[in-house]
Amino acid sequence: MPSPNIWQWPDLYEVENNAQDVDGQIWRVLAERCDWTGLDVLDLGCGDGFHLPRFAGAARGVVGVEPHQPLVARARQRVADLTSVDVMAGAAQRLPLPDASVDLVHARTAYFFGPGCEPGLAEVDRVLRPGGVLVIVDLDGRSTPYGDWLRADLPQYDPGKIERFFTDAGFDSVDVRTTWRFQDRQSLEAVLRIEFSAAVARRAIAGVSGLSFPVGYRVRTRRKPTGLVVHDR
Repeated sequence: MPSPNIWQWPDLYEVENNAQDVDGQIWRVLAERCDWTGLDVLDLGCGDGFHLPRFAGAARGVVGVEPHQPLVARARQRVADLTSVDVMAGAAQRLPLPDASVDLVHARTAYFFGPGCEPGLAEVDRVLRPGGVLVIVDLDGRSTPYGDWLRADLPQYDPGKIERFFTDAGFDSVDVRTTWRFQDRQSLEAVLRIEFSAAVARRAIAGVSGLSFPVGYRVRTRRKPTGLVVHDR
């Protein structure tokens, strides 16, 4: 599935990335739940590589996988001076990596949106080493105001169904409340216009005063078993 925001407006999406989670709450939770120090990391759906340098600061090795070739080129340019980072073209359901080759798979608002992502979950299990972790950083469709805007554009979106899917799939999910803060009003409004339909963007812009607003996330983690798992019959 295309990602029209970053595919069509990568420079503006860079502004959005810089505005997201200005207090580092997601990074705090990631470090607590799946510390990547000295490990091999896969950033799945890495876009133009915005998060790759952050992982590279502590990881042994980092691979970014991205399906959109223009973003692959931008990501490679971003990490050209980082010898521990590689960027590959590929899809979540067909990862260009060997079995049991990474310790942490990070997917932030990419591919893993609930029912239908089972092929990607299976691929992640294939490339994770025993004891490795898949962490999914997902927008919280129940949160205000961002979740309200999201549901207005996607009336079929059912946050309860998505929560049940990930719970049944063995994930532990936690709420993370963040702040998006922009340098100027023009940037804030431009980002809202690439994230939402025209009508919902107008509503969002009218509802936000100043340069910031809260955005809720769900951070989901699942650890691959280290040994044989025997299910009760």
